[in-house]
Amino acid sequence: MTAPGRRSSTFTRLLRHGFTDASAAERLLDGVELAPVRSDPVLLDALGATADPDLALRGLVRLLDAQPEPAARRELLDTLTASKPLRDRLLGVLGASEALGDHLARHTGDWRALVTYEPRDLHPGVEEFEECLGGAGDPVALRVAYRRCLLSLAARDVCGTIDVAETAAELADLATATLRAALRLAAEAAPEDAALCRLAVIAMGKCGGHELNYVSDVDVIFVGEPVEGADETAAVRAATRLASHLMRICSETTVEGSIWPVDANLRPEGRNGPLVRTLSSHLAYYQRWAKTWEFQALLKARPVAGDLALGEEYAAALQPLVWQAAERENFIADVQQMRRRVVENIPVAEVDRQLKLGPGGLRDVEFAVQLLQLVHGRADASLRSGTTLDALRALAAGGYVGRVDAAQLDEAYRFLRSMEHRIQLHRLRRTHLVPEDEADLRRIGRSLGLRNDPVPSLLREWRRHAAVVRRLHEKLFYRPLLDAVAALAPGEARLSAEAARERLVALGYADPAAALRHLEALASGVTRKAAIQRTLLPVLLGWFADSADPDTGLLNFRKVSDALGNTPWYLRLLRDEGAAAENLARVLSAGRLAPDLLMRAPEAVALLGEGDGGGLAPRGREQLEAEILAAVGRAEGAVQGVTAARGVRRRELFRTAAADIVASYGTETQPVVADPGALVDRVGAAVSDLTAATLAGTLRAVVREGWGEELPTRFAVIGMGRFGGHELGYGSDADVLFVHEPRDGVGEREAGEAANRVVAELRRLLQVPSADPPLIVDADLRPEGKSGPLVRTLKSYEAYYRRWSLTWESHALLRAEPVAGDPELGRRFVELVDPLRYPARGLGEDAAREIRRLKARMETERMPRGADPKLHVKLGPGGLSDVEWTVQLTQLRHAHEVPGLRTTRTRAALVAAREAGLVGAEEAGILDEAWVLATRVRNAVMLVRGRAADTFPTESRELAAVGRYLGYGDGHVGDMLDAYRRTARRARGVVEELFYGG
Repeated sequence: MTAPGRRSSTFTRLLRHGFTDASAAERLLDGVELAPVRSDPVLLDALGATADPDLALRGLVRLLDAQPEPAARRELLDTLTASKPLRDRLLGVLGASEALGDHLARHTGDWRALVTYEPRDLHPGVEEFEECLGGAGDPVALRVAYRRCLLSLAARDVCGTIDVAETAAELADLATATLRAALRLAAEAAPEDAALCRLAVIAMGKCGGHELNYVSDVDVIFVGEPVEGADETAAVRAATRLASHLMRICSETTVEGSIWPVDANLRPEGRNGPLVRTLSSHLAYYQRWAKTWEFQALLKARPVAGDLALGEEYAAALQPLVWQAAERENFIADVQQMRRRVVENIPVAEVDRQLKLGPGGLRDVEFAVQLLQLVHGRADASLRSGTTLDALRALAAGGYVGRVDAAQLDEAYRFLRSMEHRIQLHRLRRTHLVPEDEADLRRIGRSLGLRNDPVPSLLREWRRHAAVVRRLHEKLFYRPLLDAVAALAPGEARLSAEAARERLVALGYADPAAALRHLEALASGVTRKAAIQRTLLPVLLGWFADSADPDTGLLNFRKVSDALGNTPWYLRLLRDEGAAAENLARVLSAGRLAPDLLMRAPEAVALLGEGDGGGLAPRGREQLEAEILAAVGRAEGAVQGVTAARGVRRRELFRTAAADIVASYGTETQPVVADPGALVDRVGAAVSDLTAATLAGTLRAVVREGWGEELPTRFAVIGMGRFGGHELGYGSDADVLFVHEPRDGVGEREAGEAANRVVAELRRLLQVPSADPPLIVDADLRPEGKSGPLVRTLKSYEAYYRRWSLTWESHALLRAEPVAGDPELGRRFVELVDPLRYPARGLGEDAAREIRRLKARMETERMPRGADPKLHVKLGPGGLSDVEWTVQLTQLRHAHEVPGLRTTRTRAALVAAREAGLVGAEEAGILDEAWVLATRVRNAVMLVRGRAADTFPTESRELAAVGRYLGYGDGHVGDMLDAYRRTARRARGVVEELFYGG
């Protein structure tokens, strides 16, 4: 008897053998069922070797208790103690699968299926499984026979007799035998249908690939043909009834549960298409309508049941089409987009637990392997395996994948699939989520051989393998391209030149020969620089391929690397700063403007990092002006000072463009900015502030050189148009007015000459050809336009506006805002023009008619010849001009009574008009959406082409790049143009009502 307060020796032994509830286990061992063997140490050792000793013991007691008579119980116990194979198999299954324990308790004699240990039982194939299922005469009997086969298969799995790949293959063979048995039952139930048709069952997905899970949908496609002399329509209907019955037999739940769902949604047209098609109908669909993912799915197509000759005809007819899929336009983009869509559809709460679909999961390996098969399988038949690990092995053998990478992926895939099998085996439920319960994690860890601290060990191994997959699944595609141009170890396989060309073309490179030259220049050699490039390039190539112009991205990267390769910080920044490399790849492949700005001063790459001194956040006007004025103060003369100011402007334009590109494309760590209006406002404010600071610095430099610290006349620059509205784009001129006022004691003539010299020199220095982009200063909105003086005194402006001002000038002054020079003079200019732009009694009807007439004339006269008005973002219907003139007409009419309308900014004035009830909420939203979209198109065109334009590009790559900036993937340029037309058409309807009809 155990002393009070002390544990029994059995209790201690149970804990040592892995039981977590030793008290319950002790009671079960003391029960009548196990009385004959409770002292047998072999039993306890065998229980302790299972994944879950507690579960195994409970299952064993249930099985013994369920035996129909004492003799059967004694037989089981005797065999259990005498036969190690049975003991290991039976207890192994009971410790890993509660569902199979339930099956054994219901079918008390099925444990005998685990007794035999003949060589043919170790690796059964389809034929052996068919024998096992052959006696099933109805669906319920088929379910029982299926579970009996599954029981034996699971026993071999948990005991390590077969590895994870063999387990998956046997599960597929068992599914094949089951489909054949189900089709036999369906045909026996409807012999008249069976007599009319030939029906082939094509396995797809994991069943077709010979790599099935324990619980998975079995994907199939049905092909039907009439027997000789039968009507085709009647035969297809008969085949459809047989196929439907087969699906019900496997999928319906009975007292014995279900086998697995049969899913035919991979067929042409999915669930909307007919369940059964003839071979010619299948072929016609794939030749004309199939999408890229449908050819990818056909990689695993394999005839498994029914008329196998017809199935082979189907495979022979469609396989050539599969290997042509890589030639389709946007092939890589389509496949990658599908993968992204899968990840995006995972519920947020499940992403970190997804074993199959999440980042670093099984699907990443499968997608990468399938992509490579489709690219290279047309020329190399050895790659045409539907089984992931076999295909990976063939890719490595052919040099399409590095051997080390392939070995690491193989190991990771096997571990992840083993985890998936163990998770599903427990309750035979279809799931790919890693459980959160510690008992479940402990059972899985122990089942995989992690006996010491199984929970932390399992999580650690899972995360390690998932990290390997995340790191390798894209690198897998690009690393061999580097090996193709580098010296390899003796005996190491490499991509052939043709295979490298095929892969680059599939990635979207238009000039693969040039791309290979760039790769060779960057990555060949034994220097530390080349070694770092070989680490960076596989990832960078993927990001370049994700753009509309991979060739330009790679070429620009080579140029930047040639310029900065010898600096100690450049490659270290790309290697060590998480965002810098991806930001650089996005910027270099998004168009011409940002790379051109960068090439003129490559050290600006540092802005793309996350460390101190880097970052892409825009700098405020005060900060910019302080830096430029300080640089001008240090300069020797105006030319040097303005050169410094223009250098700052170039760097900050690059910062703004890079931030805009990264926010519009999104990165792995930073999603696309959801509000396009916020992007437009950020660019407009940043470029406008930068322009104002540049003008302030240039003005200071010119004045210092000509007059010292003080000009003989006060001088101010007034921003007009989009400049005054804080809405400048990358290609915008700076519309301004110049105003001056002689200082005390200075004559009008001297002051005027000084002011005109300042204006002429300021404009000249900002446009002098140099490495920095020019800043065009446009004063055409001044009184009398191009015929009037460039600069006037404040009194001259006052006299002109009092006597001669035209309606269009009041209209233009709505955007007037001081941007540089004497702030007091700028303030007084604003006071002068406020009564003109915000007339005390609003706008008269005659003046409104004049504005409408002016706008109509502008639309007619300024529209470029040959341009499509519906796609002209400035002058076209629903474009910038439509929206801005509508808002400005509202300002002229109502700003005297609505203070919120007294703003130079279009969007702010639109908000004020809505809040004042002058424009309906829906109409305001339509106008705002159109204005934001048109502004973004303008910005995109400048980023892509490097020069300003108000229409969409006609060159296909440039148009695709504009689409990428606006959020449209490859192949969706038409959607982008349709969306623009639709948005502009709706805006034009509002303009017709508010501007022309109001």
